[in-house]
Amino acid sequence: MFIKRFILTLVALALLFAAYLWGALHWSYSEGERAGWLQKLSYKGWVCKTWEGELAMVSLPGTATVEKFYFTVREEAVAQKLKDAIGRRIALHYEEKVGLPTSCFGDTKYFITGFSSPGVFAPAAPIVGSPLPTPATPASAPASR
Repeated sequence: MFIKRFILTLVALALLFAAYLWGALHWSYSEGERAGWLQKLSYKGWVCKTWEGELAMVSLPGTATVEKFYFTVREEAVAQKLKDAIGRRIALHYEEKVGLPTSCFGDTKYFITGFSSPGVFAPAAPIVGSPLPTPATPASAPASR
């Protein structure tokens, strides 16, 4: 009788833990977007391998202050597309998961669900010593004689 009760208790605890994990993985504390330059994406871990990345966010173009946003990618398809975007400006869509018990689900609490690549908005800097381009004459302007 004692062994049966002990086994039922263990099964009940395992089911409660599984329900907690399911809830923690499917419920988001917050959702949002972060934009910046994708610097790093690596597949790492001893037992549980996850895709971990780093986004450099610049508050103002031309400033030296860079804030880094560390994130985890769980979906393989998203990770493969992000690998092609390394070095480019992107906007990451994320969900913040709170209460996951181990790092087997990821090293961070920010899980990427998708991203968009709006393109590079900063103009390219002219090369030192090269002449600056002259503005083109609009086609609708009358020609001077």
